[in-house]
Amino acid sequence: MSIIQIKNLTKTYHDTEVPVHAVNGIDLDFEEGEFTAIVGPSGCGKTTLMNMIGGLEKPTSGKVVIGGSVMSELSSGDLIDFRLKNIGFVFQAYNLIPVLTAKENVEFIMQLQNWDRKKMDERTIALLESVGLGDKLNSKPNQLSGGQQQRVAVARALASKPKFILADEPTANLDSKATTQLLDIMEKLNREENITFIFATHDQRVMDKARRVITLDDGKVISDTAKV
Repeated sequence: MSIIQIKNLTKTYHDTEVPVHAVNGIDLDFEEGEFTAIVGPSGCGKTTLMNMIGGLEKPTSGKVVIGGSVMSELSSGDLIDFRLKNIGFVFQAYNLIPVLTAKENVEFIMQLQNWDRKKMDERTIALLESVGLGDKLNSKPNQLSGGQQQRVAVARALASKPKFILADEPTANLDSKATTQLLDIMEKLNREENITFIFATHDQRVMDKARRVITLDDGKVISDTAKV
């Protein structure tokens, strides 16, 4: 079942002398439970596409449909609420709140959703244990390695039980060991809990793990390959 439908999606930037067609007429569907990498050279449109899927940018034309909702037609308030309930984000820069502990960073989304304190505690601890950080609940980001911070970010992305995770270059700042650990955790969550992961990446290790690889160039899909 398609959880994301992308129809003739374009994004053109006019803040240069010559218009830049960052995304140029893309059609794609994503099914529940995918573990997919969007790849291509710098400037090919990966991040712009991910931002439009996540409702962080509006398309110039075309649409992204998630669960029957057209992202660009939602009001700003409805869009915030929609993202909160449906989409988990993992960014290259981790984006953890530095004054909060690992546990508090993961809880943050659930607090916005008014979770019961007992259920929130239970889920937070379970998530941090699932990413191998059960002993780091009270550690702040500056007390964690880059790989550990990114695992907190993954736990936070999963906190609200989203329909899918958008991960934009999540391994870019990690060494080989941390990358392997992170990808193994995400693959395990994908297979055991059917959580959909969509990556934008340059990292061959992510491509090797992915079961579908979509290649972009000049804002267009030039190949879309599912692995057997």
